Amino acid sequence: MTSLFQDYDPGDFYDEMFSSPGEVRPHYRMLLERAKALSVEDFDRKRQIAERSYLNQGITFTVYNDKQEGTERIFPFDLVPRIIPGGEWRHIERGLKQRLNALNAFLHDIYHGQRIVKEGVIPGEIIRSAKHFRPEFMGFDVPQNIYIHVCGTDLIRDRDGRYLVLEDNARCPSGVSYVLESRMTMKRVFPQLFARYGVRPVDRYAQDLVDVLHHVAPASAAGDPTTVLLTPGIYNSAYFEHSFLARSMGIEIVTGADLLVQNDRVFMKTTKGLKPVHVIYRRIDDDFLDPKVFRQDSLLGVPGLVEAYRKGNVSLANSIGTGVADDKVVYYYVPAMIKFYLGEDAILPNVETFLSAVDSDRKYILENLQNLVVKSANESGGYGMLIGPRATKDEIAHFRRMIEADPRNFVAQPVISLSRSPAWCDGSMQGRHIDLRPFILCGEEVRIIPGGLTRVAMREGSLVVNSSQGGGSKDTWVLDGGNESC
Repeated sequence: MTSLFQDYDPGDFYDEMFSSPGEVRPHYRMLLERAKALSVEDFDRKRQIAERSYLNQGITFTVYNDKQEGTERIFPFDLVPRIIPGGEWRHIERGLKQRLNALNAFLHDIYHGQRIVKEGVIPGEIIRSAKHFRPEFMGFDVPQNIYIHVCGTDLIRDRDGRYLVLEDNARCPSGVSYVLESRMTMKRVFPQLFARYGVRPVDRYAQDLVDVLHHVAPASAAGDPTTVLLTPGIYNSAYFEHSFLARSMGIEIVTGADLLVQNDRVFMKTTKGLKPVHVIYRRIDDDFLDPKVFRQDSLLGVPGLVEAYRKGNVSLANSIGTGVADDKVVYYYVPAMIKFYLGEDAILPNVETFLSAVDSDRKYILENLQNLVVKSANESGGYGMLIGPRATKDEIAHFRRMIEADPRNFVAQPVISLSRSPAWCDGSMQGRHIDLRPFILCGEEVRIIPGGLTRVAMREGSLVVNSSQGGGSKDTWVLDGGNESC
């Protein structure tokens, strides 16, 4: 019988499963032994079972720029799990908690005294020019002083296996539904292997999120807060996740049309009349929340919602104005924030980053566009990005013009050799680049789901892992500490 991994080549990258050709890392040994008992046909059958599971549950995402295959697709899922030893995960946890604490301190500061600006750590213009900075909320005290209740921080590993922070997603981070669904799928497909590994569970996420939302509920809730999930609607690319989470949390999913503000209080329309709403887990950006305050043409939000929020009659998660922490220029300063607010060095370092708003950095960027990854400060999903070594002359020229026209809006990073993991592609195991998005919850305490969303660049050689750009996902197994040499 031919082993599934017999011809696998880890290549000249940090490979999650193999330290060198044929040399499996200790925590993957049990997986390799199980794989030896599977034929290609056996594995393909399991893959089809997983695919049908995703199809039956409608686990989809939207691609906005694919004219040939339409916009709606089943989310690609790879059956080879990403396995993280317990000690390694504890390092990640410490780094993520440190980072979120610093970001929450930063957001409180910039909406109050702006001490970090006054002491010269971050230029004031960087804050004032940030797309999602909300000066109208200066001096506003958010419930429990928590701005970011849910955060998705993207991590990568470099050629040496070091974890680095690629970006922070502090507005409406998506993807946790795929974490939970892929875990259920893997339990069905590999039940014995899963049990033997002692994988840490992820199924408390929904309850942990409910606890976070209840923690920030206004006093008027009187210990029994009504919580809803506010979605843009069924045509949003993440609607599957919105409905999945609402169902898992046991709360109502609503659109703006389902809510009403009266006397600065929010109500939900029901068949039995109006019901008070105390906490809104919103999956809508600030701009669309309230047409009286932000975009007047928004049909997604709730007129009067912001005033109800200001009066303390309803809580929002995440808080208005958190998008400043999403800004890729602000990301550059997070290690400095950690030092400034916490007096500590960053446990998880940033990827080396150059700011085109800085004259010397911009000169370097423009001279080396063909060797760098250039990103727009506020784009997501793999859009608004130039990968220099794979770009055409026209694409490079286009980005050069954009950088020169608006330097504040761009950062650049070296091309990082992202770690790779085996993935089943075109009938064989092939190395594919991956990243990791853990999900961090901040309420009475900071909690992190053990694992997170491992995204896979399913196209050979691609460094872009976003689902909107052809990426897929893996289940992420965090070991409990006793099975690290399996």
